[in-house]
Amino acid sequence: MIAIIDYDAGNIRNVENALHALAEETVVTREPETILRAERCILPGVGAFGDAMEKLHGFGLVPVLRQYAESGKPFLGICLGLQLLFASSEESAGVPGLGLLPGTVRRLPETPGLKIPHIGWNDIRFPRESRLFDGIADGSYVYFVHSYYLQAGDESIVAATTEYGTTVHAAVEKDNVFACQFHPEKSGDVGMKILKNFCRL
Repeated sequence: MIAIIDYDAGNIRNVENALHALAEETVVTREPETILRAERCILPGVGAFGDAMEKLHGFGLVPVLRQYAESGKPFLGICLGLQLLFASSEESAGVPGLGLLPGTVRRLPETPGLKIPHIGWNDIRFPRESRLFDGIADGSYVYFVHSYYLQAGDESIVAATTEYGTTVHAAVEKDNVFACQFHPEKSGDVGMKILKNFCRL
């Protein structure tokens, strides 16, 4: 069973529908016991960093997510869910993130010819081997919607990058913790393959 964390953030249903298309058993939940019992856990999300952390604290999910990450079971953050895994974001100064991985989230730089938010398809490159991207060709296109990007504090955890006015750390992998800035559930066959890889971990 895969637990999809329900903290009143956007995009939860799209993730659930994609997993159902893969014939995976899912539960959308904020119940600690259900989350900790799950074989895999996904933290999706669209929205603001500070609002999301306030909701996670309000639902008592911060210690639960930290405990799950320490359990060794596969844990995936998507979009805002990636950003929340890190220490802080320029979007919400003074608001600590979950701090599960080293790094900060910064606003995309103003660049002539590039709009913010970044909405659309970009190719990703793989600086290292990753279980999440097994069987995915370097240069494959995935779908992004974001105004802020990850600057990982440890480059060894970066599993995919893209270019959008700067080098964006588009995905990370460290032990059992994985995360994508892009939306695999909106990224066609490539995204479904990524989700399938996660489900097979």
